[in-house]
Amino acid sequence: MPLREILRQTLSALWDTKLRSFLTMFGIVWGITSVILLVGLGIGFSIDQQKRLQTIGTDIAILFPGKTGIPSGGYAAGRNLTLSVDDAVAIQQRASLIKNVSPELRTTVSEVSQWNAASRAVRGVWPQYQLFRSLVAEEGRLFIPSDEDTGARVIVLGADANRQLFPGKPAVGQTLMVAGYPYTVIGVLEKKKQNGSYGSGPDNTQLFVPYASMARDFPPQRPGIYPGWVNTIVVQPISADQHEAAVRQVRQILAERHHFEPEDLDALWVWDTLQGARFTQHIFHAMTLFFGVVALLTLALGGIGVMNIMLVAVSERTREIGVRKALGATGRDIRYQFLTESAIITLVSGSIGLLCGVGICVLLRVVPLPDFIPHPTISPLAITASLLTLAAITVTAGTYPAFRAANLTPMECLRTD
Repeated sequence: MPLREILRQTLSALWDTKLRSFLTMFGIVWGITSVILLVGLGIGFSIDQQKRLQTIGTDIAILFPGKTGIPSGGYAAGRNLTLSVDDAVAIQQRASLIKNVSPELRTTVSEVSQWNAASRAVRGVWPQYQLFRSLVAEEGRLFIPSDEDTGARVIVLGADANRQLFPGKPAVGQTLMVAGYPYTVIGVLEKKKQNGSYGSGPDNTQLFVPYASMARDFPPQRPGIYPGWVNTIVVQPISADQHEAAVRQVRQILAERHHFEPEDLDALWVWDTLQGARFTQHIFHAMTLFFGVVALLTLALGGIGVMNIMLVAVSERTREIGVRKALGATGRDIRYQFLTESAIITLVSGSIGLLCGVGICVLLRVVPLPDFIPHPTISPLAITASLLTLAAITVTAGTYPAFRAANLTPMECLRTD
């Protein structure tokens, strides 16, 4: 039988059972759309979280003082360690695997502008801190080395701090009283999408000043601690590949200065953002894989629906098959008709599902979404997997019903009521 005639009869048969055909095709459409959308959202979540982690810092390690866990060099275990600005200088001078370093002083003081007042956290840092902590000026400028060298009374505001202290007013160039000292606002930071932080909160809520200025004007109140004390030291290795070696090198330097064993993890606690990023990436890769498997199972269920509907069609059209065979149709003609019918259902619905999935992803990328919902990414792997699954459904869902119809004899068919 000519292919054109097979297609005509197939389309006629599908039209006679419009509702049933539509519901069967909807299962395939939903499955293909789910694969593309769920995998796209999983990848979008992964990319979004990586960007948010980068706002905390680009491949950095934050060093926190702890308490020694083992004896070392004649010193007993249980000693509380303190970090100083001299430690940061030693790392800068001796650690060949460290690209940038900065001490951090953190405290909460009063801030008063001519429009409002607040009590927010202030951080005293070196200028290079701005580079690896992803601080970007939306207005004005950031610190420069001369600000630190001269102990200039200049300040950079986080986005939320700026909105409170200078509501709807220009901040750059204005004077802000910080703990009673007049500081000039030189910059306002670009707002960050920041899930986490350390110390005193997200960067949007903070104010930043040169370390030398803060150490002179309003250092944290730490009775009994020698001058130069700092809360933390932040370091950036020369490359991600050298990250672990760089952290070991820093541990060795600080262990020599503070008389503890480099292997004593309790003495110096390190928050490694690179390891955190890798751990988060593994979690979201697993989540994306889970989404993809669930979506592919949904698509496979749609394929079972196609096979079921084709078996029903064979049962309903048994007399038709017998008449066609009695008039000279071969088993091959019958088999091709049912295979073609199955292929049309799966390929048409698969194409619609592909267009819907890609279309929804494109639409969600251009419309504004809440911060907690990422923009989905169109995954070629998800499209390929869904198309391969669709091809398997086309073959398996139509083959058995087609062969069952082709193997029926005319006498068997014509005896059917």
